[in-house]
Amino acid sequence: MAEYYHVDVTERKQTRTAGARALRREGRIPVVYYYHGEDNHNLSVDQKELHAAINSGNHVFEIAINGKPHYVMIKDVQYHPVTDEIVHLDLMRVRRKEKMTISVPISFEGQSAGVKIGGVMIENLNHLEISCLPTSVPDSIAVDVTDLELGHSLSVGDIQLPKNVELVTDPELTIVTVQIPRTHLEEEAEEEEEGLPGEGVLEEETTEEPASEE
Repeated sequence: MAEYYHVDVTERKQTRTAGARALRREGRIPVVYYYHGEDNHNLSVDQKELHAAINSGNHVFEIAINGKPHYVMIKDVQYHPVTDEIVHLDLMRVRRKEKMTISVPISFEGQSAGVKIGGVMIENLNHLEISCLPTSVPDSIAVDVTDLELGHSLSVGDIQLPKNVELVTDPELTIVTVQIPRTHLEEEAEEEEEGLPGEGVLEEETTEEPASEE
């Protein structure tokens, strides 16, 4: 059986704003646990332990409620608008034998052939939505851009996913493109303009009057 990062949580009775503020002063974060068809649980977690769990790279965590283990993933995080500290957390229960949909970061590997000759790599997506069992969630999806030429791109459908992982994101979406730098495009446009045939200058026609006979 796979091992999951364990996070200690405690039940909380105070659910209003004042209670949440009191928790934060104690170094704890208010948490709501939920699962379809079950009652929600109001919990709290130590701030330092929460940061350690997030930095662990795990997507699924184990918590205990009423002495029973539950497996959860972070569904939503609320941050303080000024300090960027976490002020609230939503945890959604997952079942180890049921597939779930989750967003996983993309990891770009290698240096593009187009970039080596002066191109610029534009990353259009940095996450993919996938469906898999909690035991099969990858830390990231590797995208090798080594063979990506200048002016070429990779779409979601071009990516080979790990075993037992299904794609949810639209396969037609572009992940990454290697473009010609704008300065080069402007220079080429100027050169094309200079190469165009110029407008001819019409010479003024002069009509000489015949000399009058005396």
